[in-house]
Amino acid sequence: MNENLSRRDFLKSASLLPLAAAAGGTVLGGPAAQAAVAPIPRIGGAQLKVSCNAYSFAKQLGTGGKGPMRLVEFAEFCAKANFDAIDPTGYYFPGYEKNGLGVPTDKLIYELKRRCFDLGLGISGTGLGNNFTTADRAARAHDVERIKKWIEVAAKLGAPVIRVFADTQMRAENWQSVSKGASRDDVEKWVADDIRACADHGGKFGVIIGVQNHGDFIKTADDQIALLRRIDSPWCGAIVDTGYYRAADNYAEIAKAAPYAVNWQVKQGTEGVENEASAPTDLVRLMKIVRAAGYRGYLPIELLSSRGGTAPKDPYKAVPEFLAEVRQAIAATA
Repeated sequence: MNENLSRRDFLKSASLLPLAAAAGGTVLGGPAAQAAVAPIPRIGGAQLKVSCNAYSFAKQLGTGGKGPMRLVEFAEFCAKANFDAIDPTGYYFPGYEKNGLGVPTDKLIYELKRRCFDLGLGISGTGLGNNFTTADRAARAHDVERIKKWIEVAAKLGAPVIRVFADTQMRAENWQSVSKGASRDDVEKWVADDIRACADHGGKFGVIIGVQNHGDFIKTADDQIALLRRIDSPWCGAIVDTGYYRAADNYAEIAKAAPYAVNWQVKQGTEGVENEASAPTDLVRLMKIVRAAGYRGYLPIELLSSRGGTAPKDPYKAVPEFLAEVRQAIAATA
């Protein structure tokens, strides 16, 4: 594909595939044409594999790899539990710096990559925290540089996708407060420009940027899709986080975003960790949505830390249990 071909042009040509009609399009140039050209063209039907996001073992791994569990040991646990892949989040690598540019050594990267190969595990993706909604231009530029460095780490790992955020990622703040009252359109432009710069770098290394919803700047699938269109890069797509839309019907949001998914985060609840008991994920319903979108690839599961005074989860027990539930739902919808 010509490097100068825009995402919009690429997807417009791809819309000639039969999937365009299945995605809700009519005739090119008709009322639904714009919506029809945006979803990722897929063929062959759904093919689903399950990965484990390292955040499920956040306490055990520790920021910067300072916990009692090493990433290699995490991979070994996942192999014993019969996962297809792991998603080693950047936070848990030795060398990670919360506010710096540090990255792991090649020796550590390749040690994990080789061990995953020996275990028959894929590496479905990785991720990094950032905040592109802040009015602080220097802070945004710093996060762009951090992501670029971790794109190169992802390429060495063989991870096809790296997760980034549009949202603030700060419990005491939101995008309106950190943007200092900027309009949504202005903030969306900041975010799009910064993620596009990351996607351009990702394209040089064969790593896709996945934009994850997290209930702040991206509350709905429409928010997520609008941002993807503004980024307009063939090296950028959606991470569909099933637990962080904020709408009347979160399954409808998941269904709307699914055609744009380059990866997922499957949570135990659809309304955040605080409401997992009252709103557990209907996994069969979710898998029907995933299959209807024709998604082919990994479904990483992620257990969140308990809040609100509830007993902490034991990931050694809870992760295999959730994996079994996900696999049952996949089988039930095959």
